[in-house]
Amino acid sequence: MQGYAALGLGMAVPETTVTSTSIEERLGLDSGWIKRRTGIVARPVAMAHEATSDFAFAAAKEAISQAGGSKTEIRLLVLATSTPDHVLPPTSPSVAHRLGLRNTGAFDLAGACSGFLYGLVLADSFCRLHGGRALVIGANVLTKRLDWEDPGTSSLFSDGAGAVVWGPVNRNAGIKGVSLNSDGSEQGQVWVPEGGARSPFGPQSYDRRGHLMKLLSGPRLFRSAVNAMVHAGIDAMKNAECSPEFLDHWIPHQANDRLIKEAGRQLMIPEAITRNRVAVLGNSSAATIPIVWAQVAQENLILPGERVLLTSVGAGLISAGLVLTN
Repeated sequence: MQGYAALGLGMAVPETTVTSTSIEERLGLDSGWIKRRTGIVARPVAMAHEATSDFAFAAAKEAISQAGGSKTEIRLLVLATSTPDHVLPPTSPSVAHRLGLRNTGAFDLAGACSGFLYGLVLADSFCRLHGGRALVIGANVLTKRLDWEDPGTSSLFSDGAGAVVWGPVNRNAGIKGVSLNSDGSEQGQVWVPEGGARSPFGPQSYDRRGHLMKLLSGPRLFRSAVNAMVHAGIDAMKNAECSPEFLDHWIPHQANDRLIKEAGRQLMIPEAITRNRVAVLGNSSAATIPIVWAQVAQENLILPGERVLLTSVGAGLISAGLVLTN
């Protein structure tokens, strides 16, 4: 019986780490303020010369090596990112070139924190239609979009990449249930105000810090994010004809510790199967799920035949849920 599954997983994060304590000291915040609000103790941060494509390349190279086989089998590359190397052209062709992929389609997917799951759904459909393999990468260098004087964003976000080679396997594996959702009424909650067609960069953009990320934190955003992630998880499980007690792993988007725990409570998923690494990884948007997935796989925690729930929510608001059998 043929299915479609992860053939190889890889991850790459910056070597440099910035602790929450150092941010608190610089901004004059109370000791432990960031950990209490987010659960984050430290986060990987890119150096000045490092860009999104560097981490995407490193994570993808590891995933391809683990998958084995020929690179010619990879027919599609999807790069989920909110921080491309350049506004134009897209970054994915550059990553494909560095990897030595030839005759491979490549495109960037701007799905914020849910981009990796959207990319995986598209890649799975492509593989079923055309055969071969697909490479899906979630990668971001968000810290270059941060106002480091703003505790609301500098306390949360980080950098890195995760990747999966997706392709055919001789077992009943793959995506069993999907939920993709959006709510444009919440679009102004997390955004970069300037630089797009609606509000292009102008002479005063830098002075206004219009090129940097804004997050309207508060109870409304928290409730909206929790509700969206919970709905996506419930809907995906319903479509997979699965319930929480039959899950073996839950890998949520690593937004912050409070959101993960509240969503887990409402989804009735025990902490024992929740893969929460936000304390040391921070929030790297679309990269968080594949990074944690790669880590868990490296630790041999996910066995063939086990059920995994992946859920995400991000700017837009865009949310996604997937149930897959490993």
